[in-house]
Amino acid sequence: MTSRERVLAAIAHKSPDRVPLDLGSTPSSGISAIAYNNLKKHLGITDGHTRVFDVVQQVVQPEDGILDRFGVDVIDIGRVFNETDAHWYDITLSDGSTAQYPTWFRPEQQPNGDWIAYHKDGTKIARMPVGATFFDQTYFPYEEDYPDDYDDLDEQMGKVLWSALVHSPWDHAGEENFYQTLRERVIQLRNRTDKALMITCGCNLFEWGTFLRRMDNFLMDIYCDEENVQALVEQLMPRHLATLEKVCAAVGDVVDILRFGDDLGMTTGLFMAPEKYQKLFKPHHTKLNEYVHTHSNMKTLLHSCGSLYPIIPDLIEAGYDILNPVQTSARQMDPATLKREFGKDITFWGGGCDTKSVLNRGTPDKVYDHCRRMIEIFNQDGGFVFNQEHNILPDVPPENILAMYRAVEDSAK
Repeated sequence: MTSRERVLAAIAHKSPDRVPLDLGSTPSSGISAIAYNNLKKHLGITDGHTRVFDVVQQVVQPEDGILDRFGVDVIDIGRVFNETDAHWYDITLSDGSTAQYPTWFRPEQQPNGDWIAYHKDGTKIARMPVGATFFDQTYFPYEEDYPDDYDDLDEQMGKVLWSALVHSPWDHAGEENFYQTLRERVIQLRNRTDKALMITCGCNLFEWGTFLRRMDNFLMDIYCDEENVQALVEQLMPRHLATLEKVCAAVGDVVDILRFGDDLGMTTGLFMAPEKYQKLFKPHHTKLNEYVHTHSNMKTLLHSCGSLYPIIPDLIEAGYDILNPVQTSARQMDPATLKREFGKDITFWGGGCDTKSVLNRGTPDKVYDHCRRMIEIFNQDGGFVFNQEHNILPDVPPENILAMYRAVEDSAK
């Protein structure tokens, strides 16, 4: 099978010739810049660049040589932009190693060593404390209360770090003829690679509430102020559908998977009762999926961290084809149970290695054995793409990364 055939077979719940593998096709399935540098150093690779395409999470765009070395089967189409050295500049990471930022991102270092990112109007929108490895949101537009009207919603969304500091291809979305350029370049990409293609679109609903109101406020709103929660979601939906309309028209026939995002869970459980999800968010998630499936050939992937077991049937009914990152360390997320109860109806993209305690803290042998066990559980009758649970973070030893990928390779023997 080609990589694309392998991934699509897995999503169709057919057994591929080997386990499909992802590294970096989304901002939540990749590797941090520090871990990437450590991996390259361990492998003796001295050329190339460590390019931070998601500046908020400090996640890199893996280079072709790394993707080919480990047999990665899917790539993010954001790589069709920022392709030349002129689009990047050197920076020093918190561990002293070198990486590159896109030229549009120019955070300012403070006297105490912190890094601050500002909106063009001077608003402080993000902060990375000295020694840290990602940026925190510092500006919440509706923190004090909901607005009387939403005339400024687009402007305020543009000041939230996830929008203001967005990764490729969306860092070019304001350019003239963006969608035409995107289509032309993605077609060229598809013609020169057999890997499956992924586009990240976000279209968050619950998360946009937390971005605008702040997490604690919005969680209280879900229980104490449903009217305003519903009003906000009703404002977000036309904006998301307008984006999906453009994406489907531009690349819906050449991209294989569209990635949505909405973190609905935490390690100990859901952020809300299932009934609240079903009432406030599920109908809208259903509409988003219906639009993509009706107007494109793309499969839909939901990135949602945490304990999701009680609402996985709802996510399936809402139309999601794929679930990521499958956080098996969270409550009620036992791999065997997930595969037995839901494995015929949704593809698990992740769950291949516990990043909370195994990949970062285990020995290489423990990592290897753990990954082999996860593959044995999840890969029965397809419906599985191997990925660690969320990003490979800076504290992960390169030996453990290699043990993880050796487990994937050996599973095909």
